[in-house]
Amino acid sequence: MSTIRPSSDLRNNYSEISAFCHKYKEPVYITKNGHGDLEVISIETYEKLVGKFELYKLLDEGVDAMQKKKVRPFK
Repeated sequence: MSTIRPSSDLRNNYSEISAFCHKYKEPVYITKNGHGDLEVISIETYEKLVGKFELYKLLDEGVDAMQKKKVRPFK
């Protein structure tokens, strides 16, 4: 479930936003003048997300290599 907070909450309720991100491992969306502006996530969640992207990239490279017959024998 998305959590949306105004930008003033970053200044006034930073600890609450930080605790939420760490506890639920979900982002908090920050609005500015009623429009979406930022997404705040914990470093742990960010690193996990980046790790997934890196894995997907490597898997995609492997699939591409297989399709182009650029593979090496297992032995």
